[in-house]
Order: sequence, then C-alpha cells, then structure tokens
Amino acid sequence: MEGLSAIADIIRERKYVVAFTGAGISVDAGIPAFRGGQGLWEKYDPMEYAEISSFVNHPEKVWVMLREMADVVFASAPSEAHRALGKLEEMGYLKAVITQNVDGLHQEAGNSNVIEYHGNHRWLVCMNCHTRLPFTPDAATIHPYPQCDRCGAALKPDVVFFGEGIPMMEMARANEEAGRCKVMFIIGTSGVVYPAADIPYRAKSKGAVIVEINVERTPFTSSITDHFLKGTASEILPEILKHL
Repeated sequence: MEGLSAIADIIRERKYVVAFTGAGISVDAGIPAFRGGQGLWEKYDPMEYAEISSFVNHPEKVWVMLREMADVVFASAPSEAHRALGKLEEMGYLKAVITQNVDGLHQEAGNSNVIEYHGNHRWLVCMNCHTRLPFTPDAATIHPYPQCDRCGAALKPDVVFFGEGIPMMEMARANEEAGRCKVMFIIGTSGVVYPAADIPYRAKSKGAVIVEINVERTPFTSSITDHFLKGTASEILPEILKHL
C-alpha cells in the first residue's frame, strides 16, 4: 500500500477535501450493499420493488421491502470510517461529503455538509402534498403502509427510486463541491451508478487529486485515480488520520 503519510501530506498541502462515498463505507456499519450475497436485490427484484411506478401502483407490496430496509438502517451505527470523516471535518480539512447512501450515518458521525444524492431513508415524504416528516421505527410497523395525515396518500421514504430524478439542489451542490475541492476521496463505491459516478470525473477535470479507497479496483482506478488504497475505509482512514 502506498505510504499513508504521503496522502496525509497531500491533505495538509491542499486543505480542501471532499469525500464521495458509496455502499462500501456502510458495510462495516451493519448495512449490506444492495448487490451481492446479503443484498436486498438478491431477495427483491429492484425492477419490481424499487421502481417509482411500482410504489405508486402497489405501495402495500413495496412497503414489505421498505420495512426490511428500515430495520437495517435503524439498527446501524457509524463505522470507524464514518467517524474518521467526522474527525477530518473537525480538523478543518473535509469540507463536504457527497454520498450515494441513504442511511444518514455521515450526519450521525459528525459531518455537517452532507450532500445526499439519493435521499435519506430516515425521512418520509408524501408524493401528493410534499409533506416531509421523520421516519420513526413506529412508522415502519403501520400496515399496510404509513399514510399522510394531511391528504391520506401513501408515504414513501425520501429516497430516489428507479425512474425518479436526482434532486436538483443536491446535484447542483455536488457539482459545485466537485469543482471546488483540491482532494477527492472515493470511498466504497463501484463507480457504475450514474449520474453519481460522473462526480469524481468532474473533480479530476478541475485539478483535484483523486484518492480511492476500495476493496477492489473500479472504473475510476484505471482512468482518474492518482492514489489507490486497497482495503476498507474503516482500516485505512483512521491510519491516515494518525499521520495528520
């Protein structure tokens, strides 16, 4: 593995760090990636359960999966990697986290500027009247599904389903941070989900140093990554902090 002290030197010199995170950072927090052996997509066909049209037409069916997902999110806690990013912000280096995750763990670990590209499963939203309220464990027990107090429509977690657009404000904020950062950490993401996967390319095009932490090589590794650190972020990020 490349010298972690060299990575620390880059952070110290360049000062403006943005983290781009995916499912891999939350595996150590108790949330399996959607794809793979333990993932929800092995049990539930995403085209059947995670399409927005499925929710609109059959909310009671989709809520079977959403309840299971909620149980996993509510039982999770920030990993060592999440905590290290919280510490990196506290030290003044990390300016933003752009995450594809919907678990809310970056905020729990102390990050204040979190751009949630795909939404947050800890909130519920009404597609009809746009009411938004916290998603509590109690709400997950309501059958056939939680309903909006204002209009009676089915509530859905405030996450981006297949067939829905990325929230415009989050996309704009992500593009702005990608353009401003001097160092971008790519952490725990396969780089195959678009449009999110475009973000590191934008950072690279604006001159950022790209530091990738992943257990396997990705499309980023051979195209834009300057420093590839193989392993989990929970192992690697705390070690980098020691050098800071």
